[in-house]
Amino acid sequence: MLGTVIALFGVLSAWAWRAGRGRAHSSSEQVADAAEVLARTVRRQWEEEAVLRQLYDPAPLPLVWSDCSHPGVSDHRQLVGTAVVRAGDPQELAAAFGSLARRRLVVLGPGGSGKTTFAVLLVLALLRTRTTGDPVPVLCSLSSFDPARESARNWLRRRIAADYPAMADAENYGASVIEDLLTEHRLIPVLDGLDELPERSRAAALASLNDTLPSDTPLVLTCRTADYVRAVAEGGVLTGAAVLEPAPVRTSDALDLLRLATPPDSRRQEGWAALAEHLDRRPQTPAAQALTSPLMVALARSVYADNDNDPVELADTERFPTSADIERHLLGGLVPALFHRARRQSPARSWDPRQAHDYLARLAAGMHAQGTYDLAWWRLYQWTPALAGPWRRAWTWAVIMCVGLLLTTSFLVAVLDAPSRAEALRWFPLSALEPFAIVAMLGVSGLISRRERSLSRASAMAALVALSAGLVIPPASWYYYRGASETVIATLMVASIGFFCFSLWLVMLGAGLPSPPRTPSRSRPARRRWRRQLVRALILVAGVAAITETLFLSYAMAGYEGVLPAGTMPWGLVIGTVAGIGLAALDWVRGPSTADDVATAMSSIQADRLVSVISGVACAVVLNIPDGAMRAGPWAPSDPLRTTVFAAVVGLFHGGIIGLTTALAAHSWPHYTIARLLLAARGKLPWRLQTFLADAHQLGILRQIGPVYQFRHARLQHHLATHSGTAHPRTDRRPDRPSPVRATST
Repeated sequence: MLGTVIALFGVLSAWAWRAGRGRAHSSSEQVADAAEVLARTVRRQWEEEAVLRQLYDPAPLPLVWSDCSHPGVSDHRQLVGTAVVRAGDPQELAAAFGSLARRRLVVLGPGGSGKTTFAVLLVLALLRTRTTGDPVPVLCSLSSFDPARESARNWLRRRIAADYPAMADAENYGASVIEDLLTEHRLIPVLDGLDELPERSRAAALASLNDTLPSDTPLVLTCRTADYVRAVAEGGVLTGAAVLEPAPVRTSDALDLLRLATPPDSRRQEGWAALAEHLDRRPQTPAAQALTSPLMVALARSVYADNDNDPVELADTERFPTSADIERHLLGGLVPALFHRARRQSPARSWDPRQAHDYLARLAAGMHAQGTYDLAWWRLYQWTPALAGPWRRAWTWAVIMCVGLLLTTSFLVAVLDAPSRAEALRWFPLSALEPFAIVAMLGVSGLISRRERSLSRASAMAALVALSAGLVIPPASWYYYRGASETVIATLMVASIGFFCFSLWLVMLGAGLPSPPRTPSRSRPARRRWRRQLVRALILVAGVAAITETLFLSYAMAGYEGVLPAGTMPWGLVIGTVAGIGLAALDWVRGPSTADDVATAMSSIQADRLVSVISGVACAVVLNIPDGAMRAGPWAPSDPLRTTVFAAVVGLFHGGIIGLTTALAAHSWPHYTIARLLLAARGKLPWRLQTFLADAHQLGILRQIGPVYQFRHARLQHHLATHSGTAHPRTDRRPDRPSPVRATST
């Protein structure tokens, strides 16, 4: 009774502490401090990205944006104002946005018209002209928004917390800081790519923005023109938003920029001059039409200005009879050209251009098959058949557990040199069937949409394991305990199932349900506020110790004292204390990150890997302590004492493996690692996947938004996905025959 009271007190205290923490609101000072930290972080993020995208090298492309001429896509004129913007001037860009009546803007244009570039330039312009107290622009990709599952406000709050971990630090900035930043109009959400959502979701996304964000909340939205027109026809306009679209790039401006991006003493200057002369004489050629697109200008720079290819070949109308042919040529030549340049600059760590093209084509094809523009590392497991479905994933983890049990058995038999190997392996069927007893738990966990740690879900899964164990463990228990009376065997089977399920219950309380979560862990051990962490850990240890002691006393009162470890020591308190310390370690490692850095793919992997490893080790101890008490009992093989010790030691190792793998299955990094190794072994992806992605990002093939990679443009992803089987473009040398344009001009 005393143990029960202490357990209830510990559980209720922890629940009350969490409930009180959730109700804590951010103060005005905390909100102001958070806004300044966020402004510095966002500016550093996009300044670095602008360098990689060469937005200011040598200068932004002079592009004029004006009111959209399409009827019915803009709100009433008196609610939105008018604007004509030159994206190349940061001062003019920030001033034009500030002059809008409600600082709400929709940026339209066809594919490749520079909408994302405009959004990045606007974010940097607002940050460079920002003073203390001004709102902070935050650019987010809309591709992860599902209006059927959550509102725009909740998605935006979750997205900011994931991309900028410092905003999730409730100790420094309060629990409601992101909500307060939105409510007080201290944020300017810049939402890029409404057209990247499925067509059925675009109108719902617009409606969610209108319904959940006040009409005077600053907002920027980008979308392709045709997609936005259809969305507006179904869901209505974005309230209070001006709508801009770009004018075509002038060919002279494009060529001026390309000449400035080319070294002055390069022979390619002659090629640009010859191409300019040709376009002056024939302004309707395919090359002139292609260079009206900002995307094609950027691709031409990467293929020609930064490499040894001759740009005059673009004027060859026999080779490129239409502008679409030029676009395909530039899209196909981008990857080889950039990797050839990287190989010349750094031969030691460069990738083979042909192999790199194949890897990127497979990535694009995989993303296309998944229907996404985001390359999220924590969803890579969906690309492998062994992990894609919940039941396949359950059997995969069961097989991994069995392999670990077999390797441990072989190692310990060789090291401990048991006197009777047959006697020492009598327990093996019981341990080998335990992984298969939790297959149902692994499969059902994958079907549950919300996988956070929960007392009710952990209890339900433990009950499911008890039902499964009741079917598979008794035959193995009979084999393991043969020779004893039927009463003893029945008692030991009940005790084995009970302690095994109780151990798994503790593991699920600490690690969560064994299924890949929707988002990776972004936490890390917190060194500050150790007093509060200590109090919380003591409450958790006391609660788990009391529950464990109550379980042991219940077994003893029910007549099962023969299955408990002998001696006068209060084993329930000892085991519960050790298990509670393990759970407290898991709780400590999940302290929110306070780093001001932006969450990147690599930092996200490192954070989730740290949590996964500590969680696995702690849960191995948590599962092993109660279950190991059963394995080390006096009913183990009893002929020689040495064999009894061997069985107990091997049993402890096996319990640790089951706890370790069950905890690892609840995190993203183990699933990602298995999928990455399987795909690399089949030659689909490189072994050093993140290194390859980081190099592709540095070269400008990929862009990074938070922990997610995207291709530089959706058209590049589509081209690589649909042309992966074609011959590799030959962009690393000049054409074999002379250009007719150069021949004529000379």
